[in-house]
Amino acid sequence: MKSLLSLLIACAVTLTVQAGAAKSGKVADISHENLKQAIADGSITLIDVNGTKSYQIGHIPGAVDFQAVSADLKSVLPEDKNALVVAYCGNPNCGAYQRAVTAAKDLGYTNVAHYSKGIDGWKKAGEAVEKG
Repeated sequence: MKSLLSLLIACAVTLTVQAGAAKSGKVADISHENLKQAIADGSITLIDVNGTKSYQIGHIPGAVDFQAVSADLKSVLPEDKNALVVAYCGNPNCGAYQRAVTAAKDLGYTNVAHYSKGIDGWKKAGEAVEKG
């Protein structure tokens, strides 16, 4: 029952992200709560686009360092091209996330989103970060 509930939540997050992208014509923004749920469910690939130095200081748990993997991004993305991929950078004013979004889309990923609050918003919400 728990796995069915997790699957339903993952589907709802996916549909919410896709619907937002379709309406705006650009990549959808994922809410803080939906991001936390997707992380908890393990139904996300999260990409930190803040650079390796910033990544080492602190990143959202489970995120990959785009700068370190960009040459072989495909190796850290799931086989399922419909899987949720979310990129983030520093804050709502940062546009660096677009590099990861473009790279994922160029690889054929269709469910790509942006966490616009970035690492600053994650920390301001009192969330833990991983270091290293």
